[in-house]
Amino acid sequence: MDPDTTPILHHYAGSPFAEKARLMLGFKAIGWRSVTVPSIMPKPDLVALTGGYRRTPNLQIGADVYCDSALIARVLERLQPRPSLFPPSAPLAPLLAQWADSTLFWTVIPFTLRPETLAQVMAGQPPESIKAFGADRAAMTAGFRRMGTHDAIALLPAHLAALAAQLADGRPFLFGEAASIADFSVAHCLWFIRRAPLLAVFDPHPLLKAWLERVLAIGHGVHEEMDAAQALAIAAAARSHEPAVVQPGLGWQAGQAVTVAATDYATDAVAGALVGLSADEVVLRRHDERAGTVHVHFPRQGFQIKEQAT
Repeated sequence: MDPDTTPILHHYAGSPFAEKARLMLGFKAIGWRSVTVPSIMPKPDLVALTGGYRRTPNLQIGADVYCDSALIARVLERLQPRPSLFPPSAPLAPLLAQWADSTLFWTVIPFTLRPETLAQVMAGQPPESIKAFGADRAAMTAGFRRMGTHDAIALLPAHLAALAAQLADGRPFLFGEAASIADFSVAHCLWFIRRAPLLAVFDPHPLLKAWLERVLAIGHGVHEEMDAAQALAIAAAARSHEPAVVQPGLGWQAGQAVTVAATDYATDAVAGALVGLSADEVVLRRHDERAGTVHVHFPRQGFQIKEQAT
């Protein structure tokens, strides 16, 4: 694999959204490199690439860094159009994926991360690590109104029943014969439940259980390990970026000093010069001593652009 253009996934094993990205890479049969990042802050090597964005996963191609799994899906679709994550036969798949990445995900998290299951989810981590993880996530979601455990226990069965009903006619995937972005967005949420001893929640829905195993069996494809220093060196050595343009009429000018931040949680702002803007994506140019000149890409959905304070 060419180390300068091969996608590099910055992730850690227990991240649900990283599992979504890993499965999409496997589905696309795209060879990739794996850089393991810390599950909690500080993340100095990752921040050198992203400028402060801390969520997992991130996809790096040369000196372009793509944040958020929804945008990563679009990037993988450009790299390898077939098989498609967005088949024309499933026009509602992106909307179901958006529901899964937000409503379903934030129902699954409190359902799964209960005091009695936390040790299993954390795969035998020592108590001090579990405590640090809890403190990190509390800080990351400060101000974000999360569902309580009892609410999640009450609401999740209805979500699972609806998903099972979608599969009741025997279709192999949520929108028919072919997998789509919806399958991977739902699957990463249910994959997280499988990490805890809560599998009985699937018992009323054998078709849903079979569907989940079918999606997870797609696997992660061919990949090889890389350390963070190598990934930073690849970014610093790159001499070009994916073409980007600031489209007119969207309220911002090319080269304008702006910040981009998520609007829900982990709202750390990334500052840079605006070099790309469309209805779907925003791109900032920034410089780092170790990573060089990097273009950081964000989706428009779920992110806010602001003018940098002077």
